Amino acid sequence: MNENLQIRTFKKIGHIEVICGSMFSGKTEELIRRIRRAEIARQRVKVFKPKIDNRYKEFEITSHNANSYPSEIIVNADEIYEKSVDAEVIGIDEAQFFENNLVDVCQNLADSGKRVIVAGLDQDYRAKPFEPMPQLLAIAEYITKIQAVCVICGAPANRTHRISESGDRVLVGAENHYEARCRIHHTFKEE
Repeated sequence: MNENLQIRTFKKIGHIEVICGSMFSGKTEELIRRIRRAEIARQRVKVFKPKIDNRYKEFEITSHNANSYPSEIIVNADEIYEKSVDAEVIGIDEAQFFENNLVDVCQNLADSGKRVIVAGLDQDYRAKPFEPMPQLLAIAEYITKIQAVCVICGAPANRTHRISESGDRVLVGAENHYEARCRIHHTFKEE
């Protein structure tokens, strides 16, 4: 046997994937698609969503067209560590509802060899960056920005337009509070 021949073992390299866009663009649908493909590959999967997201099914992430996948509800991103020890692939939906510590959580999970897939709004209803998404976009190896369809003109929509009167930055809802709009038809007046 050649003494110069070295056998290399590579640690499984983790990474972060971010799926972002406006409401009704298909972010959760894409997250579910990737998670199901990981299952086909016989990878151990865990999916999480924030407690505040109570729009559809309690223990499932659910897309606007009713596709769903089982998930665990968490209050704080730090809970992901203890609940995903055996997971190889971690899905996180509605990332914009978490505090900025989600960035460190995702970074540490990826550093430990896990594939982390995060979906969330990159802009709020005022078209301002929605934390912690900008920081996640900065550290992600893979980014997918999905566009919806403008309900006014049919053009690609990258903005979320609020149709209800609330001025709160966070208002959990769906068609009852929001519409997808293009740049031209998105209107927001600063108060």
